[in-house]
Amino acid sequence: MTCQKTSHNFTKIAFKPLHTNLFNIVLISFFLTIGCGNLYSQEIKNKKKSLPAGKQTDKTTSVEKPAITPTDTIKLDTVRPKKTFLDGKVRYKAKDYAKIDQKNKLITLYNEAELYYKDVELKSGIIVLNYEKDEVYAGRIKDSAGVLTQYPNFKQGSSEVQPDSIRFNFKTKKALIYNSRTEQGEFKIKAAVTKKENDSVYFLKGARFTTSTDVDNPEYYFQTSKVKFIPGKKVITGLTNMVIADVPTPLALPFAYFPMSQEKSVSGIIIPSYNDSNTRGFSLQNGGYYFALSDNYDLTVLGDYYTNGSYAMRFESAYATRYKYRGNVNIRFENLISSERGYPDYSKQSIYNIQWSHSKDTKSNPNSTFSASVNMGSSKYFKQSINQANIGSNLNNTLSSSISYNKTFNTIPGSRISLSATHSQNTQTEDIIMTLPSLQGSIDRIYPFVGKDGVKKGLIKNINLQYNVSGKNEFKTKDSLFFKPQMFQDARIGLQQTIPLSTNFKIFKYFSAGASTTYQETWVNKTIEKVYDPAEEKAVDKTVNGFDAFRTYNFSTNLGTTIYGTFNFGDDKRIQSIRHVMRPSVTYAYTPSFEKYYNTYAVDASGRITSEYTRFENGLYGAPGKDNSNIVGFALSNTFEAKVRDRDSTKTEPKKIMLLNNLNFSTSYNFNADGKSTFGWQPVLVSGGTQFFDNKMNMNFGATLDPYAIDNGGNKIDKFNIDNGGSLFRMTSANVTVNYSFSNKGTGKEKNTQSQRNGGRSDDLFGTNTDLNDSRNSQFANEPEKEDVITEFFNSKVPWDMTLAYSLTYSNVKRENTISGNSIMVSVNTDLTPKWKAGVSTGYDFVQKGVTFTQFRFERDLLSWRMAFNWQPLGNNSNWNFFIGIKSGMLSDIKWNKRSVSNR
Repeated sequence: MTCQKTSHNFTKIAFKPLHTNLFNIVLISFFLTIGCGNLYSQEIKNKKKSLPAGKQTDKTTSVEKPAITPTDTIKLDTVRPKKTFLDGKVRYKAKDYAKIDQKNKLITLYNEAELYYKDVELKSGIIVLNYEKDEVYAGRIKDSAGVLTQYPNFKQGSSEVQPDSIRFNFKTKKALIYNSRTEQGEFKIKAAVTKKENDSVYFLKGARFTTSTDVDNPEYYFQTSKVKFIPGKKVITGLTNMVIADVPTPLALPFAYFPMSQEKSVSGIIIPSYNDSNTRGFSLQNGGYYFALSDNYDLTVLGDYYTNGSYAMRFESAYATRYKYRGNVNIRFENLISSERGYPDYSKQSIYNIQWSHSKDTKSNPNSTFSASVNMGSSKYFKQSINQANIGSNLNNTLSSSISYNKTFNTIPGSRISLSATHSQNTQTEDIIMTLPSLQGSIDRIYPFVGKDGVKKGLIKNINLQYNVSGKNEFKTKDSLFFKPQMFQDARIGLQQTIPLSTNFKIFKYFSAGASTTYQETWVNKTIEKVYDPAEEKAVDKTVNGFDAFRTYNFSTNLGTTIYGTFNFGDDKRIQSIRHVMRPSVTYAYTPSFEKYYNTYAVDASGRITSEYTRFENGLYGAPGKDNSNIVGFALSNTFEAKVRDRDSTKTEPKKIMLLNNLNFSTSYNFNADGKSTFGWQPVLVSGGTQFFDNKMNMNFGATLDPYAIDNGGNKIDKFNIDNGGSLFRMTSANVTVNYSFSNKGTGKEKNTQSQRNGGRSDDLFGTNTDLNDSRNSQFANEPEKEDVITEFFNSKVPWDMTLAYSLTYSNVKRENTISGNSIMVSVNTDLTPKWKAGVSTGYDFVQKGVTFTQFRFERDLLSWRMAFNWQPLGNNSNWNFFIGIKSGMLSDIKWNKRSVSNR
């Protein structure tokens, strides 16, 4: 007897224990047979009744098997029941039919069959379940053209297999799989025959392993005859041979081990690469060990060794805790030896670099933040490192670091405190300035005259005051003395407290005015005393340890307004109007003289010639001024914007275009100028900037205009240039910079973050940042993978991007009237074909008449592999680097990397 079901309804079968009582067995069989038959007959009758006359049919229609639970009213006997065939519920469906053979204990599902039992999910063209043996078979079926389709998809827990056919036993958990296809991490595995021993062990015969996306037609794979496979952990193979483009290579191993942890990473050895240099000899580079310490942090230890004795060590660690913080630490040390001992060009030196980046998730605590951005080390590291190649970092003159903690207190008034450590290092002079620590604290503005309504309007009600405190422990030293005892002996400590009192108000409705006064108190831990030393026959500074302080105050006021002007040309014009916004302002600042903090000292042995000094000369926060300051300043900022009729006639609103983002003029006049050391009028500073071509081109310019003339020796004199036969102003300097980035890809390029972190540029005008430790990353901006389908001639649409930078500097301080700088830089990247990328960075210096930094970049996408070549042909950093290897991090050691660093 067969019960069938409709095509897309699930049927549930619950097999209950059958008692040995003969009467019970007969009774249950009778009810099942009669019930199923009656329901089936009634369903056919109903179907026939619903058909029009003359269209009755006898075609069998599948129905769902009803759930029947017979009630046994007979008392159970003491005989132990038999074990059920299946100990769980089975859910299944099929498009064509689902047939139950009760005699042979089989359930057959055909066409788009699905079966769900316990943790097993099985989809296939045909599925046969033997519920007596607890075994299932699944395979393909032929379509109308005779082609095998609907491959089985077997899923148990997190393991998934797509074979040609499969036989699986639910009790023993054993399986026999033919032409299985499965994925484990980045690996894709295909085997002719797979025997599943249990949940954790598989034996494979005729297997191939690859990271290619197409496991049936991969561009490369590892072929082996015998495999022991433990999902999520490892693969152990016998004789393994590497096959490229279906051609066996001589690369073979008697056995192989592939770690396949389901964790993000596993510990393992990093195999070094071989290289040679004509200045340091042969080498093994970038070898070491990766420690997967936990899910939150790791550690990579790498090393290089050269036959002439040079070596390098690198420690790299990344860490992260979700919703709390993330960061990374890089520590690099290199002991470099050039040439051989005894030769004139022999040299030996040690260089290092420390980088630390840390950021805190604001979700963890919005009232406090901790961040770090550290880049410190030897001033010559990026110039001489054998593992860094980036001219942008090489030309950088400053390394800077900052570690800061900020805390906000929810008090009334609000207050906050900040502790930080900073570091600034000039790589040219090798001067280092470090603050360890630096303290900043403040209390929010207090409005003592505001009433209960909280309205701050007018001169009196807008009066407010603050409190700020700043403290530093500063070290100023040289690169060679960094973190040595002398560095700490020269430390300077200071603290400054500031209380600003200010207000603002309106005058004649259109003018904004403000006034402020500031009181400052500065504390120091040491001062100086100048005394004449007869032995040296000059005055020397004598350090006086101990607390001391000075107090200053000043006054300032400002007045400003905003003026709007519009020039209308008519709505029928292309340019309908131009809007000009001017913001003039006048400021006045007065600081009295603090002569009481000044003393005199003898310049010669007689003591008759004296000079003045202040004991606070070398303080962290400067010294009090001896002369009063009485300065008025003038500033004017301008913006120009146009309304232009849109080319699209369907748009009724005009388009706004910024003509000039800013055009600023500023100068000042000192009422206390003596015309010798100081001059009344200061030079007029002009600066401006604008953007063109939909903000793709940025142009900035600046100039310095001096109203005073100079003598024949080029020295400034107290005489206006116009009174000396010249123009109103004398332009002493000017500069123009233009940056233009454009592309036909429609998206902006990614920033070179590692180069920026090293102190270089964020673009690739000085080439890409090349970490010679790891060449697996692309030299070009990361883009989404593209399908290998080309629907048109590729040459008709070649993707490209270009970055241009032009800089011009003019100098005329002493009538030299010269172009001190004039250079252009360009970077171009393009896809020559869908798989070939090329790029070049170069430039020309018109003053030095020579080509600037130049780099050529080439890259070939080999699907699972990547081939790259870059070449820097000019300068002291000339080198080339070639790499070919597998992209996957799991097989990163399968590579060939060759580079030349002949001039480093």
